[in-house]
Amino acid sequence: MDNRPIGFFDSGLGGLTSIPPMMKKLPNEKIIYFGDTARTPYGSKAVSTIRSFSKQIADFLVKQDVKMIVIACNTVSSTCLDDLNEMYPDIPIVGIIEPAADKVVRSCSEDSQVGIIGTKVTISTHAYKTMIEARDPDINVFETACPAFVPLIEEGIIASDIMDLTIHHYMDDFVMENRIDTLVLGCTHYPLIRSNIERIYPDIKLINPSEEIISSIDAILTERDMHSGESVIKNVFYASDLSENFINMIDAIMKGSGVDANVKFINLEINQV
Repeated sequence: MDNRPIGFFDSGLGGLTSIPPMMKKLPNEKIIYFGDTARTPYGSKAVSTIRSFSKQIADFLVKQDVKMIVIACNTVSSTCLDDLNEMYPDIPIVGIIEPAADKVVRSCSEDSQVGIIGTKVTISTHAYKTMIEARDPDINVFETACPAFVPLIEEGIIASDIMDLTIHHYMDDFVMENRIDTLVLGCTHYPLIRSNIERIYPDIKLINPSEEIISSIDAILTERDMHSGESVIKNVFYASDLSENFINMIDAIMKGSGVDANVKFINLEINQV
């Protein structure tokens, strides 16, 4: 048993979409979440910059004595996972891409037309395509970047014509030309527009990596006997820019999730990390 919290981090608020499914499956676990809202989005930044930011945040989480680090960000997972594993060999670090790739292989066949949507950096690394094809080379995988999604989501522009038009702009031709029947939401922000995508493309099966990563977390906790018992530790949500919108999005995402009210919000300026 290990009652220390699990550390989650993301470029902003998207990684929060992993918390409700974790609390449903692992209700005793406590979390420390860091959203780098002051420097979001990461998906259009240089890889060297993303690595620098990610190391800074991982250092901070390690100092909080977390028992595991979950990279709740596809951009960071596609560029920094190996580096962070090397830097912190004694702490299990979980990326979000491999569990989703495994889900694709389990649920698709050689007739499937799988689409990956993500940030510019995630798509440029071909991380999903490489992992899926390594597991099953007969699955057809197509990719496209949707760089405007994250800024709109971070601003709370979700249930709006602007978001719907942006989805049509990036995805209509991509879906039609490649006959996409399965779509991976390759950014943890994208589950926040899942209902938009389902409404616009009702025949497409969606795979949500924010949910798939929970089985990997559980497997590591089981293997290392690190599950928490009941604890009075608070869930803590840090942000490098703790805006009202960030708090409102936490409330919206967590509503009905099983995350208890024993939480606190902390604004942490970058020079404090």
